[in-house]
Amino acid sequence: MMKTFRILLSVIVLFTGIASFPYMGHAVSARGAILMEQESGRVLFEKNAHTPMRIASITKIMTAILAIESGKLDEYVTVSEKAYRTEGSSIYIQPGDKIKLIDLTYGLMLRSGNDAAVAIAEHVGGDLENFVTLMNKKAKQIGMKNTTFANPHGLDDHENHYSTAYDMALLTRYAMNNKDYAKISSTKSYTCKSLDRAMNTWLNKNKLLNMYPYSTGGKTGYTKRAKRTLVSTAEKEKLKLIAVTINDRNDWQDHMALFNQAFNQYEAVKIIDKEKQINYLSVIFGKVVPKRDIIYPLKKGERQEISISISVDSDLKEREDFKKPIGKVKISLKDELIGESPLILVEPFETSEKEDKDWWEKIKSKLNIN
Repeated sequence: MMKTFRILLSVIVLFTGIASFPYMGHAVSARGAILMEQESGRVLFEKNAHTPMRIASITKIMTAILAIESGKLDEYVTVSEKAYRTEGSSIYIQPGDKIKLIDLTYGLMLRSGNDAAVAIAEHVGGDLENFVTLMNKKAKQIGMKNTTFANPHGLDDHENHYSTAYDMALLTRYAMNNKDYAKISSTKSYTCKSLDRAMNTWLNKNKLLNMYPYSTGGKTGYTKRAKRTLVSTAEKEKLKLIAVTINDRNDWQDHMALFNQAFNQYEAVKIIDKEKQINYLSVIFGKVVPKRDIIYPLKKGERQEISISISVDSDLKEREDFKKPIGKVKISLKDELIGESPLILVEPFETSEKEDKDWWEKIKSKLNIN
């Protein structure tokens, strides 16, 4: 294992104490709930967030992302009798209809079409059983540890179909990184062009897209056993949020209250900027910059609790080129690691063999290396 030399820096960053998310003035009605910041994954509020529960049609977020990632969105799907006969909410496709997968995905997300879910599953997975296998495989990849999918729509036709508020937030965070999913999720109305039929314009059931000015998408759900479920996303001043509620009779109001409080208390702070060089190292090695930005949601009172540590790889003297990172910068909030980025040497100093020895001695002296 490669050894590293750690440089502990006293951070002269104007960053201010860590505190939990106090949920003032509004009691969340949900049996399970979470509020997560999308970019960092920081949990800002939770209630029974890791308790497995029935989730109804928010299941379709997984169905949608698998459809999108299949690479088959422009393919035509032939609707089966099985898809046509699926109970519950529907986009009213008929057996033998030929409809593009992209249109089915819009119908799935906007109108919560259970018929669309089965048609998607049969086309992408070959059959329902194989598609469910794909759903659970993807869930495992994402890190959804307390989730089991048994169908593509969320109907109460299986006992072993459940998830948690936390796992559904993880899924939504993953899905929102896909531009196609983000676009579909945020669409208020959509006209299906691959079917020549009167009822081919669909309005999104997610009322927050019209009720809440910062809404960027989401998915509704309801069954008799799961009750009302809702996933929604919102963005204001570069702060991106994900809210999930399960079994919540007051979901629209709960989501808006959660979003409003977070927008009032937090801001997305760019702690590390990939465009700015690390001066402490640049005077030794040449121009050193982070490979990526580190942005994290912080309260004003948390900024002075930020600390930064830098590690430098020990093989620098033997390197012939500096294409790979020379070290790493890590950001902590109190004792919790909240982000890290490799360090890239983009403009190394040129040295002769003699100067190279001096250069390495200088590095060891600067970094207190024996």
